[in-house]
Amino acid sequence: MSLEKKMAELKEREERAYSMGGEEKLQRRREASILNARERIDYFVDPGSFMESGLLGVSSVVEADRERTPGDGKLVGFARVDGRPAGIASNDFTVKGASSSLTNMKKISHVKRVATERGFPLVFFGESSGARMPDNMGSRGMGALLGNDPTQYVRHRESPWATAILGQCYGSSAWYACLSDFTVMRKGSVLAVASASLASVAIGQKVDPEDLGGWKLHDEVTGLIDRVAETDEEALDLIRKFLSYLPSHKNEPPPRALVPEGSDEAAAQVQDILPESRRRVYDVRKIIRSMVDQDSFFELKPRFGRTVVTGLARLDGGTVGIVANNPMYKAGAMDVAGCEKITRFLVLCDSFNIPIVMMVDTPGFVIGIEGERMKAPGKIMNFMTALQMCTVPKLSVIMRKSYGQAYLNMGGGRNSDEVVAWPTAEVSFMDPAYSVQVVTWGRNPSEEEQQQLRKQMERDNSVWGLAEMYSVQSVIRPADTRRHLIKTLEFHTMHLSGGIGKHQLSAWPTTF
Repeated sequence: MSLEKKMAELKEREERAYSMGGEEKLQRRREASILNARERIDYFVDPGSFMESGLLGVSSVVEADRERTPGDGKLVGFARVDGRPAGIASNDFTVKGASSSLTNMKKISHVKRVATERGFPLVFFGESSGARMPDNMGSRGMGALLGNDPTQYVRHRESPWATAILGQCYGSSAWYACLSDFTVMRKGSVLAVASASLASVAIGQKVDPEDLGGWKLHDEVTGLIDRVAETDEEALDLIRKFLSYLPSHKNEPPPRALVPEGSDEAAAQVQDILPESRRRVYDVRKIIRSMVDQDSFFELKPRFGRTVVTGLARLDGGTVGIVANNPMYKAGAMDVAGCEKITRFLVLCDSFNIPIVMMVDTPGFVIGIEGERMKAPGKIMNFMTALQMCTVPKLSVIMRKSYGQAYLNMGGGRNSDEVVAWPTAEVSFMDPAYSVQVVTWGRNPSEEEQQQLRKQMERDNSVWGLAEMYSVQSVIRPADTRRHLIKTLEFHTMHLSGGIGKHQLSAWPTTF
């Protein structure tokens, strides 16, 4: 074959690959206002920066599929996102439902390996029907296609992973979503082990896709996703924003940003947000936003584990992780979901050198039969273990209540590098109202006796006792919190490691 014919064949194969699953399927997506796999890449990456890997790949298992599987249903490559390199894997649902097969699994494995070894983020655009049939069927199919990459589902968090769930997401695309550090889900998508039709056959009754794995389930109940989006574009924007807070890999500090003008003014209003009565509720997000750089708070899992608030923010341009009790829900008493939410967030921060700021106002942990059935003691200890294993700077601010074991879990007792408190802080083993009930359990005390006991229990709750015995390093005015945190972080990040932690939580399971 002449060189001219070879060049013509290359062009023909490239055009076939770029045609994806054909114009009819692509048009249906346009009519539904859903981006295709290539449009998602083009929207997400810096213009002209995408370098595709495996453009000419096709199915290599079933001979008849070779002509109708351009790209083998998964597009991978490397690009720049806001000027930084990233690995990209975009499922092309127009080709065999982006089902997993031999060629496309090799493509995913390659881009994953390169991104990990060279130190830059990996981003998945999840939309897949799962394993390809009949390729995976039978012992030969299983032996040839599954388990040949022993690191396929291993996370040591060398570099950040992010996933957008943008349609049906079953099998490996669901696994990668669960392994990611940040997962956003477009409404109308489904994240599950297998499809609703297969689940219906398995259990013998009709299963609704939304009930099986819709956004409300994962946003509010399972906590498997971090944010919800209305459109593909919004989902991709959220990933780009998430990555802007993180380093490209574990061996560098997070990037710094310019401090918006006016960031210091709001800090003076913090004490106006906190009610004088410790029994009145308030939205802790208002306090967070008043302390961090203006418009920098990026909340994670806002509808899951609502007794706590977690998110990324910036203080004086540097990335910090915020963990805060939220009295708007269960008076800020932490439940099982809240413990899981905090633990996973601590893992993220420790893995990528993000200092942690804990804003404390909690009466303790939720107790009762439901919590015990959900393994509350184990979840509390997971949280405690993760906190103690963190090697990034940890700062705690006791705003109001800090009772019992929760005092330790939220950084008290030297579980943070620095603990400061507001004059409004109260610390004790238990809320005095409950402690009176405990010590009088089984008898009927008079009102006078209850009042005397309550007064006795309340005698040493104030912050001054902690300050006098140096169990808090400083008592500060609420309006000084932003300035104090910035100064403190300067000293705790100016050390020999250059702000890089030991990453003791890097292999912690992503879900538990």
